[in-house]
Amino acid sequence: MNIKKLIGKRIQEIRKQKKITQEYLAELIGIETPSISNIETGKYFPSAENLDKILEVLEIEPSELFLCEYNDNQKTLIDIMTKSMNKSKKLTELMYKFYLSVKNNF
Repeated sequence: MNIKKLIGKRIQEIRKQKKITQEYLAELIGIETPSISNIETGKYFPSAENLDKILEVLEIEPSELFLCEYNDNQKTLIDIMTKSMNKSKKLTELMYKFYLSVKNNF
């Protein structure tokens, strides 16, 4: 599973736990409903701005997106993330910004 799918699946899990519809989430962050669907299925990765809004609406910290029970182990997750970031400069930059924002919490 690639990083877009992992994050998308996690957003979907949290959204459903909080009983928020895709339509309502889309309305709150100012995007179209199909965009939420595309994010949750891993077709698209949210922009940094939209990711911030999703985190705010879902009332979660960025690190909670990586608490994926369905990952085999840390090495598998690192491999998936590395492969994805090697394909996308934007994703690498976003992940680095995320890292800087949470590194002191661990």
